[in-house]
Amino acid sequence: MCTVTDTQKDNVMIYPFFKKTTLIATSALLAAALHAQETADTRPNIILFMVDDMGWQDTSLPFGTEKTPLNERYHTPNMERLASQGRMFTQAYACAVSSPTRVSLMTGMNAARHRVTNWTLEKNKSTDRKSDVLKFPEWNVNGICEVPDVPYTYEVTSLPQILKNSGYHTIHCGKAHWGAIDTPGENPHHFGFEVNIAGHAGGGLASYLGEQNFGNRTDGKPSSLQAIPGLKDYWGKDIFATEALTLEAIKALDKARKLRQPFYLYMSHYAIHIPVDKDKRFFQKYRDAGLSEKEAGYASLIEGMDKSLGDLMDWLEKNKMDKNTVVIFMSDNGGLSSEPEWRDTPLHVHNAPLNSGKGSASEGGIREPMIVKWPGKVKPGTRCNDYLIIEDFFPTILDMAQVEERKTKQPIDGVSFMPMLEGGSYEYNKRSLYWNFPNLWGNEGPGIGPTCTVRSGDWKLVYYYETGKKELFNITNDIGEKKDVSIQNANIVNDLSRDLGEYLRSVEAQRPSFKTTGKVCPWPDEV
Repeated sequence: MCTVTDTQKDNVMIYPFFKKTTLIATSALLAAALHAQETADTRPNIILFMVDDMGWQDTSLPFGTEKTPLNERYHTPNMERLASQGRMFTQAYACAVSSPTRVSLMTGMNAARHRVTNWTLEKNKSTDRKSDVLKFPEWNVNGICEVPDVPYTYEVTSLPQILKNSGYHTIHCGKAHWGAIDTPGENPHHFGFEVNIAGHAGGGLASYLGEQNFGNRTDGKPSSLQAIPGLKDYWGKDIFATEALTLEAIKALDKARKLRQPFYLYMSHYAIHIPVDKDKRFFQKYRDAGLSEKEAGYASLIEGMDKSLGDLMDWLEKNKMDKNTVVIFMSDNGGLSSEPEWRDTPLHVHNAPLNSGKGSASEGGIREPMIVKWPGKVKPGTRCNDYLIIEDFFPTILDMAQVEERKTKQPIDGVSFMPMLEGGSYEYNKRSLYWNFPNLWGNEGPGIGPTCTVRSGDWKLVYYYETGKKELFNITNDIGEKKDVSIQNANIVNDLSRDLGEYLRSVEAQRPSFKTTGKVCPWPDEV
């Protein structure tokens, strides 16, 4: 900056130069702002349609090589419609339970690093089931937040915050489940969402039924912690939560359409999480088809979710916004298959041919249905059989949104899968994917318990903290994980154990410890 110290005459002579320079600079800034606005206007809208507890087989759209009896059971025409317009991903992975997946989506971090390794709800309270053998680590029971010094949280810069900062209008609708009650992380507004519809700390819901006020009491007694907040316009009415959320999302989109901004809608349904309330719009058709009340109720939740997807697609087409909108379909963990209260016996087969379900390190617990539609970028009616994992969504969505400034408080573990969308060359199956679950979710069944896991190429190794047992599967040849081949492939077991152990140590992952000795469970490469 220049400092003028001469006569007034000199000042008079110099001033026009400053004035002119200022005008030029101002004009340049205005031009840059207008250009930025124009650039923002051309960027795609993004809808991330996230389903809760939906298994790989909970659809009429086969993600395997052939249609199965479960695919024949369910009716999801809008998933089929979306797949015909986009690309299916047959090996899309999440975590085994909800909060770890959703935190990884929001942050781009692997769960082993962010340490939100089980589901969150109440402040400073662990949701781990009790174990006679193991003591579980003090994981981040309060979730994530964007402010420092909150105990048992990881301070982050969230995906919607970055999108908002770059000019996106950000909308949250449905389940959040990133932070505990009475912490900053419980409210989606604290993560850069300009609109929050029904998102809170709860990870389930007390009721899907408007007649029951979605679990909210009006008699002065405390409501369930899982009661859906908001949606008061629908209390006492004959409407299902899935439909109410969809109607509110469309209202938000109607407003977003009037703005000169691209939008990001995180459409995060509570369906198909328990309770398995009957969606009366679809329940009877499944009973007439011979399903039990439990399974007909479950199927009705699926089809109600699918109708919501179709309603959003219809809205895009009606408003001529479908050509510039990315639609991403994903689930947060595998389908529930371990609770006889909600599913017919035999258990652990409701995601067949995948083994087990929610809460499990088996494929049924972590492999999810995923579809991406992006007109002009993604070839319609195609499939991708390479694997990816939930933290990859963070850099990919930022790539979709053409966000250049993406400085974060946290390191990013995810890898953009843009080449997989565009059909270019990639070598994703040469990298390893990692899971760490040093917790006890609950229930029993294959792959359920404190585990850590690595997937590398065809091979998958599961290590059980409590027993030191290792299981090895060739996922390409044995998608159902029916044959443990660890004894026959000792070298592969050793290599994967070393890979997994080194990774977990590098991110300072947590481990349980033995109650009797107080010693921490060994790393997989120490057994």
